[in-house]
Amino acid sequence: MNLSSGKIWPYAISLSIIFVFGAGIATIIISMKLPVEMSDIYMMGYQKADKDANDIINARIAFDKKYKIEYLTKTITLKDSVFQYKVTDKNNNPVNNAVLKLVITRPNNHKNDQEVTNPTVKDGIYSFSNITLPLEGRWNIMAHIIVDENQRFYNIKADTRKKKFKEY
Repeated sequence: MNLSSGKIWPYAISLSIIFVFGAGIATIIISMKLPVEMSDIYMMGYQKADKDANDIINARIAFDKKYKIEYLTKTITLKDSVFQYKVTDKNNNPVNNAVLKLVITRPNNHKNDQEVTNPTVKDGIYSFSNITLPLEGRWNIMAHIIVDENQRFYNIKADTRKKKFKEY
């Protein structure tokens, strides 16, 4: 076959179409085998979080007008971690009647999720003790705080290998 005769183009175009079609099928097959983890940033599915986004934001604003919350834990470890939160009103008086629920989860999967309730409370400091993390690495620490009729989500990204944490 002579390349200058122009007969190679139909073959090249046909092979390109077959390659693109095959790559599309391979992408679909591979994506069907990989797990998809649902978002749970507000301890609920993303559909409900999207639907209630304005209510969640308004609840946070109302909570922040009356109360302050502070994450006191400096580091987390694999064994016997202690997670502490301090809840005070705007006059720095401790709030001892808050309801705290804590969910500790990995950002990439939910099979190691831990839900912790019933902290010990002393002078506005809520402590969740003796928590064992099964894996080293990054963890999302999500707290849901309810004081009277006010509620707020307080989410932290932490790492067992580093001392830094940040709110998201």
